[in-house]
Amino acid sequence: MPDRFTSRVLRLVGRADYVPLKERQLARALNIPDEDYIAFRESLRKLRQEGQIVYGAKNTITLPNMAKRIVGTYEQTSKGFGFIRPDVKTAQGDLFIPEGSNLDAVSGDRVVARVQQQGKRDGKMKLIGYIVEVLERAQTQIVGTLAKEGNIWIVQPDGKAMTERITVDDPGAKNCRPGDKVLVEILSFPSRDYYAHGVILEKLGKSGTSKAELLGIIRRFNLLDKFSRKALQETRGAIGRFNPDDLDGREDIRDKVIITIDPVDARDFDDAISIEQTSDGLWELGVHIADVSHFVTSDGQLDQEAYQRGTSVYLPGQVIPMLPELLSNGVCSLQQDQDRFVKSAYIRLDDDGAVQGTRFANSVMRSTRRLTYEDADRILAGDTLHYDQRVLDLIDRMNTLARIIYRRRVAAGMLEMELPKAELIYDANGHVIDARPESTTFSHKIIEMFMVEANEAVARLLDGLNVPFLRRIHPEPDSLATGDTARVINLCGFALPKKPGRKDLQALLASVKGKPESFLVNLAVLKSLQRAEYSPTPIGHYALASEHYAHFTSPIRRYPDLTVHRLLGAYLAGRLTRKTVGDFPDFDTLIEQGGHCSRTERNAEQAEDELRKVKILQMLEAHVGEEMNAVVTGITNFGVFVQCERFLIEGLIKAPDMLRYGEGAKGKQHKAKHQRTQGRTKSRSRDRFMDICPVKLGQELRVRIAAVNVPARLLDLVPTDVG
Repeated sequence: MPDRFTSRVLRLVGRADYVPLKERQLARALNIPDEDYIAFRESLRKLRQEGQIVYGAKNTITLPNMAKRIVGTYEQTSKGFGFIRPDVKTAQGDLFIPEGSNLDAVSGDRVVARVQQQGKRDGKMKLIGYIVEVLERAQTQIVGTLAKEGNIWIVQPDGKAMTERITVDDPGAKNCRPGDKVLVEILSFPSRDYYAHGVILEKLGKSGTSKAELLGIIRRFNLLDKFSRKALQETRGAIGRFNPDDLDGREDIRDKVIITIDPVDARDFDDAISIEQTSDGLWELGVHIADVSHFVTSDGQLDQEAYQRGTSVYLPGQVIPMLPELLSNGVCSLQQDQDRFVKSAYIRLDDDGAVQGTRFANSVMRSTRRLTYEDADRILAGDTLHYDQRVLDLIDRMNTLARIIYRRRVAAGMLEMELPKAELIYDANGHVIDARPESTTFSHKIIEMFMVEANEAVARLLDGLNVPFLRRIHPEPDSLATGDTARVINLCGFALPKKPGRKDLQALLASVKGKPESFLVNLAVLKSLQRAEYSPTPIGHYALASEHYAHFTSPIRRYPDLTVHRLLGAYLAGRLTRKTVGDFPDFDTLIEQGGHCSRTERNAEQAEDELRKVKILQMLEAHVGEEMNAVVTGITNFGVFVQCERFLIEGLIKAPDMLRYGEGAKGKQHKAKHQRTQGRTKSRSRDRFMDICPVKLGQELRVRIAAVNVPARLLDLVPTDVG
């Protein structure tokens, strides 16, 4: 299946530091096993036929040169110029678009550009572009804050995607006033001489309020927060037919001790655990997953709307579910003492954690106890007064088995990333008053280990049937990507071999655990890897060291899991065999579905991150002047980016403030160097700050909040010894 190498090849040959390689050299750089080399060459031939790669001198492989006209996606900077990312990658990379040459395109638009040569730089021809046509608008609706300047009404867009102001007429028609957050439909886009112009579609509330900011994120990211009448009718019909006593071939496991462990604010419970020890001395892990496929059939309106969403969106203080709450928070949710339909995966393991057998079943269960992670932590710490002995015994078995599985996975090369999110702390009125890193106690690891086992078990079954299915794939890094990682890590004061393997990455991540440099090093390792995504291509999951992997354990909130449940259901019903795989979605269909689900997942994550950042920035507005610890995560020509340790939010120290810090007790040498650079040529001026920056990546700093700009999502900081 040669398509599985396509994205990896294009990623490597598209890097700025790529040196043209021959086929065999390219295979080595991508760590292609010898047994896959023939399929790899087929992938190269296909890419060549499609014009996505070319063979040059001595049969080395490169991207094609940029044509005189290209099609791609435009991204504009805050300084007015921009770049086009071509649909088909080229040897020249992105195309520079000078200020004023973007027609009326804005960030995200798909455009056509005319390409023109403009001299040479570093021995290579310099290319610039002029946008001549906008093919597709990324968005025509913008969220922002209304203001009045003289007699002109303007809307300042939220975020960084579009920074140009939009003029609007007659905001009174929507009863809008200055300071309101509004949704605007753009009628004409900005040009060299004119602002964008639009009409207000909706008043979202007073900018800065929780309701307005939530609605702003929902509108901005096109999140679907309502279901159609027909979908709700289907939901009520499915619920009306639910009878837990009508087993219809299901195994009745309502007398088993089965528990759920979830965050304290969880809205839906789609996974539960049982563990028993068998007569032959094995562990039998039972992972019981809400049987959403029983309620959501593949040919209904409800399924179409779930697919369109792709995922539930877990915004701070608000869930936008993939399925109506009658299901997601009702009959599908594995609530305590309630009879629920599940798909059960029984995995038998020995005392070394090796899988000895698996079995699957449709079941009906009743959760014995709903626990939070905090409950589990207390039990593991010895607080057992308020819990049934059966639950305590199960927690003990879970802890023991999870540690066995964990040791096996670490030995196999599993990578553990330490990139915590901020947990928001609310007051009684729902306002954010603090933030702290999320808990990472072993109780979280227990559930993670069991979910991974179940996901692998189902994937192994489907692979054994040779049926295409939506996998969760994570390709291994190429040699150039790990080289970049090594350079960043060396700057942080740590070492990594030129061609690191799994054990090298594991040792590195373990060595920085709990240190100030941990975030940056983990981020560098993460960036060396491609993003995990949904696809039927059998690549495996590099970070988990897993050959067979699919998401199966969260069908309430992830559409790919629902597709896997349907295949498992067909297998249990005898409808899916090696002879009937043609009756199910084919590879091409799954490629399309996987791409859609990957995009909706990224969009949901961006929306969550954006609203989390808004809420933290709003809280910090009341703390201007206060100090906190931070770690340097990036150095640019205009300043230093740092990660605030307590709130896990990024801020910027501007170059002049950083240089004043360098002029202090530790920085007289930087001041002298800065003075010497004044005589450098203008062409070198852009390099000055990076040359003389008085801090290094991974360094810990004490900083003070200088300013907060919530609409622009900016946090300005200064080192504490700067006046």
